[in-house]
Amino acid sequence: MAIIQCKDVFKCFGEKVALDHLSLSIPEGKIFGLLGPNGAGKTTLIRIINRITIPNSGEVFFGDRPITQRDVEKIGYMPEERGLYRKMKVGEQAMYLAQLKGMSARDAQKALKEWFIRFGIQDWWDKKVEELSKGMAQKLQFITTVVHKPSLMILDEPFSGFDPVNADIIRKEVLRLKDEGATIILSTHDMGSVEELCDEIALVNHGRIVITGGVNDIRREYGNNNVELEYTDADGRHTEVLPRETDGTSTLKAFIDKGVQINSYKELMPRMNDIFIKLVTEGEDRK
Repeated sequence: MAIIQCKDVFKCFGEKVALDHLSLSIPEGKIFGLLGPNGAGKTTLIRIINRITIPNSGEVFFGDRPITQRDVEKIGYMPEERGLYRKMKVGEQAMYLAQLKGMSARDAQKALKEWFIRFGIQDWWDKKVEELSKGMAQKLQFITTVVHKPSLMILDEPFSGFDPVNADIIRKEVLRLKDEGATIILSTHDMGSVEELCDEIALVNHGRIVITGGVNDIRREYGNNNVELEYTDADGRHTEVLPRETDGTSTLKAFIDKGVQINSYKELMPRMNDIFIKLVTEGEDRK
């Protein structure tokens, strides 16, 4: 079942077309990558889903009905442009944002304290936001996005500004939230994170969908149908790239019959980064 469906969504700002009759289905309970170069229309689409911006035409559905402002309360949105009130205390800020999403003061404080401990920032409750490092502020923004347990979370460049250790903490939390049933839209330029986290993706360029589908299906589609065989014989360790056969067993058997030790046999698929560049570049060439 789709949690979000965009049907023929068109949005322009003056003569600038941001979304060109875009249709898209985002499955429930998955991590969905929303990809595209700067200016492709991703942020406009996210703002329309959050009802911050209204499309000129077309519809957005939440489940099986047109999205309403009440549905937006079930969405956690972490924009790329982080928005925290720098003069407020950290705990006060977090409580304010949690209650804006409908949490009672009691439930908000309990949940926030748990998140603060999990992220190791419990000592910052009474500090001012302006005293936080960029990474600490990022953690706070993430917490306030997910604390009310939204059924849909939209994370725009959530790893930006994090060192590798803290980026890994956020990745693990994203996977945990998915395991608990949340749907997550991940808008990012980090193709490594896309391969690691996303079940499906959509690539947007010039306001249109270029490609959508499962990550592994897309990687396989743009692959060259080869496999990498690594083996060891009397002369040492070797790696060969071979055409993938329908029955890979026959290939392996032929090498085993030669008396070699098979170390690995794997399908070669292009990286999402290479596919992203290829599709976007091709789109520019056709303009």
